[in-house]
Amino acid sequence: MKKVLFVCLGNICRSPLAHGIFQRMVNDAGLSDEILVDSAGTASYHIGSLPDVRACKVSEEMGITLTHRARAFTQEHFQQFDYILAMDKQNLQNILILEPSTHKATVKLMRAYDIKHPNEDVPDPYYGELDGFVEVFDMLERSCDVLLKEIREQLSL
Repeated sequence: MKKVLFVCLGNICRSPLAHGIFQRMVNDAGLSDEILVDSAGTASYHIGSLPDVRACKVSEEMGITLTHRARAFTQEHFQQFDYILAMDKQNLQNILILEPSTHKATVKLMRAYDIKHPNEDVPDPYYGELDGFVEVFDMLERSCDVLLKEIREQLSL
């Protein structure tokens, strides 16, 4: 089984969107027994909160219901997950501060998997309007598609 963790700052906008998008792709591919999906945030502002209402609205329009409750990224995640995918360079740095000397996780930017704009940040739509969430949804969907292909190849599926 491969385990994937999406990480942003508060775990209420970008990482729950990625979580929901990727979970749908995994389910649609019939791989829910092979791939576990989760998300977390590097800050503790919103622990226990549901995703931002705008993230939920955009997701609902695409047939995805977000039910994840925000939680904090911890050092233990390095041992629990195969992939830890940061939404931006600042969160990647926040993750790497906690990195133990040995672990099994591949840690990289989410958009390392974006065929249009590799290794760019997923912008934080929190202080913007709904259209920012739509833009983020599109880039996450592109990136998740490539990520799923990579994991399928690793699992020979």
